[in-house]
Amino acid sequence: MRLFRLLRLFAQIKTTETMQLIENITRPTKDEQIAAMKSYDALANVLNELKDNNPEIEIEETREKIRIPLNALKLLAQILKETSNGRPVSIVPIATELTTQAAAELLGCSRPHVIKLLETGEMKYTKVGKHRRIRYEDVVNYKKQTKALQEKRIQQIMNSDEEAGLYDTSHSA
Repeated sequence: MRLFRLLRLFAQIKTTETMQLIENITRPTKDEQIAAMKSYDALANVLNELKDNNPEIEIEETREKIRIPLNALKLLAQILKETSNGRPVSIVPIATELTTQAAAELLGCSRPHVIKLLETGEMKYTKVGKHRRIRYEDVVNYKKQTKALQEKRIQQIMNSDEEAGLYDTSHSA
């Protein structure tokens, strides 16, 4: 297998600041999706056969051999899968701190709403001068908790409607 072709995607990842990565995410082009799909299939097959925790990979264009941690290759496989499905991907270190605007964009809400969440204690934050900073991990956890609560409430409404005879979940014909 030509696993080294997959490393071309690594060359496309720019080492810019984390905030720029979050703010400038773009959808993959059709050509990128096709290349990612082919690469994902090849990498997924190879990953199952690898025994070394740091396999050696050869970059086709330069013939350079490098060792890559197996977990990094598994992450690359996830990136390729998402890219092949047309989804934009960004890598953010867990300890990254976000501005209130970046947090709002990640949550899909307004910046004033994020500030309200911070001031009511629903999310932790720190202040750098006059500016609030929120850990990326805290934003993601808040988003997961909110989603779980929404799903729970929807289920409660459906159960209540079913008990009142307004909603029938039985599949009798």
